Amino acid sequence: MSEPSRSGQRRFALIPSAGTGSRAGGDLPKQYQAIAGRPMLWHTAQAFLASPEIDSVLIVTTPGAQPLVQRFPDGHFDAPKLVEVDCGGDSRHASVTHGLAALRGLGAHDDDWVLVHDAARPGLTPALIARLVAAVESEGSQAVGGILALPVADTLKRADADQHIGATVPRDGLWQAQTPQMFPLGLLERALHDALAQQRIVTDEASAIEGAGHKPLLVPGALRNFKVTYPDDFALAEAILARHA
Repeated sequence: MSEPSRSGQRRFALIPSAGTGSRAGGDLPKQYQAIAGRPMLWHTAQAFLASPEIDSVLIVTTPGAQPLVQRFPDGHFDAPKLVEVDCGGDSRHASVTHGLAALRGLGAHDDDWVLVHDAARPGLTPALIARLVAAVESEGSQAVGGILALPVADTLKRADADQHIGATVPRDGLWQAQTPQMFPLGLLERALHDALAQQRIVTDEASAIEGAGHKPLLVPGALRNFKVTYPDDFALAEAILARHA
């Protein structure tokens, strides 16, 4: 049983998983490649399935894809809180938009919270989810949502056209966005729709909310919640997840 928010809003996790992950290499989309003996997507979903804050977990896969419970018949994706819909689009923007519509079909309302999370961030933990939920909901009726993020620690360089250093970028006040990114369903739905109508490119859900004139909360995340993007990232994810298995 999930712990209800103070306002009675439910909380849904939405994991877009229709991408190919071509930069990661391998014969399978990266979210299905094995890490610590299980598909990466399993680790990603497990954090939400184990979280008392989350009511339901929706995974958005490619249209016509073999259902996860058939593709992985060992029970990896057989969980009461997990729902799969094969309505993914050709972009993250489209997959999340379609996923929000699917949540409405499951009875979700405008004021319910949606936590959108990258399928390729398997280092998420229930503790990080709890931190985000508590921080966002502590803002009460003024809350528009928030994201996990990390203050930028490294010195940043801007390259010139010849890939030499063109400038050093001050890192004061800069944060590296992570996921989950948590917003009310109705607000996120409208922000994504408006961004599409205005032909604005949104690289994450927060940028759509910012484009609608809101300022999401930055909540400290964790280094382990990094995004698996390149082949070398699998070894790091393996080390983290095998140690905590």
